[in-house]
Amino acid sequence: MSNLSVSHQADTPLFYAFLALLVWIPLPLGSNKAWAISLLCILVFALSAWWLSLYTREKLSLSKTFLNSLPVICLLLTAPLWALWQLLLDITIDCANTLQDALLGFALVGMFTLTTLLVRSQRRIKLLGFTLVGSGLFQAVYGSMMTLTGIEYLFFVPKEHYLNLATGTFVNRNHLAGYLELTLAVGIGLMIATLDGSRSANLRDFIRRTLTTLLGNKARLRIILVMMVAGLVMTHSRMGNTAFFASLAIAGVLALILSKRSTKATIILISSLIIIDLFVVGTFFGVEKVVQRLENTAETSETRDEANTYTLEAIQDNLLTGSGAGSFYTLFPAYREQDVGRGFYDHTHNDYFEFASDYGVVVTGCLLLAVLWVFISAIRAQIKRKKPLMRGIAFSSTMAIIALAIHSTVDFNLQIPANAATFMVILALGQVALHMKSNKKRRS
Repeated sequence: MSNLSVSHQADTPLFYAFLALLVWIPLPLGSNKAWAISLLCILVFALSAWWLSLYTREKLSLSKTFLNSLPVICLLLTAPLWALWQLLLDITIDCANTLQDALLGFALVGMFTLTTLLVRSQRRIKLLGFTLVGSGLFQAVYGSMMTLTGIEYLFFVPKEHYLNLATGTFVNRNHLAGYLELTLAVGIGLMIATLDGSRSANLRDFIRRTLTTLLGNKARLRIILVMMVAGLVMTHSRMGNTAFFASLAIAGVLALILSKRSTKATIILISSLIIIDLFVVGTFFGVEKVVQRLENTAETSETRDEANTYTLEAIQDNLLTGSGAGSFYTLFPAYREQDVGRGFYDHTHNDYFEFASDYGVVVTGCLLLAVLWVFISAIRAQIKRKKPLMRGIAFSSTMAIIALAIHSTVDFNLQIPANAATFMVILALGQVALHMKSNKKRRS
């Protein structure tokens, strides 16, 4: 057996174990419990050690995607490395949570790195994509059924909050919405990858292809996306729904402008996603309640703005160093006033502010630069790559980044391990879309 064939088979069990981990992460309340975070870190470190053992025995080689992603990995590593320095320099005000966030940070970078190393073929891209879509479908159906039947459980735990609203196995409806935004982006990218890029010979041919796209074998994936959108609408998350439809529209326009191979089928697909999902699915599953919540939103009924204002004060006091990774819960009582109410704040409702408060503006800037780097890579892939699958997953990465960039202004999805880990994988797919080698047969 040649070295090439060994390289392509040695990590197959490892890849399937990685897929199983992706399905597991959202199940235990979004992995947002100390034991679930510890288990997530152990599993990621174990998979990383498994890959290293194969590499040291020369059964694997470094992928082109990984080598081209080293600048992004270095930027992402600034957060967990700085968290360790916060501990060593006694900067943090909450040593236990800072240590936990440091370990989680290394695990999240490990998720990104493993994706760039393991996803080395179009078959693996599809397997990874459909795994994420399947996980999103389960969360949407489970959350919807719990709501419709009135038998509401999370992960073997009775539901106490957000009753009569879809939350899946997450505690907070907004975090299910964030997870569905990410997995829907992957599903839409896979759908775009199936479109025929050739031009129609005539009107009859165009109509035939359009009907095939909407009603043929691809309709199964389309039905799955409809069910996931229904689950998203049933969360009644204002910014979750806004971020999804806005990111779909923005990413769709970008795809049509940037790709030289855009077709009428792409336009029809994106238009159908917006029109059918928003007006048809939304009518049956309560989009009007989301609209009512948006209309009724007022400064007098929300305390998020006040909490963010006081978080800005904390950022100014710890501008460069931060108060310590994961220390917001400990820090915030020193800054809050009575107008934020009596409730506890584990997180501020703004990911940008919380990262700046915990890590300082320098490290936060490095993280934003890493995401921007991948966003540019995904844009370049939509321009340069010829294969529909590569353009499709580049679209997925673009849409996911836009969606969370919008949603993060009013929520803390990136503080939830399941959503943060899934986002890391989709970021890595943006790098895969640009840098993965095409599977071309070599002459002997």
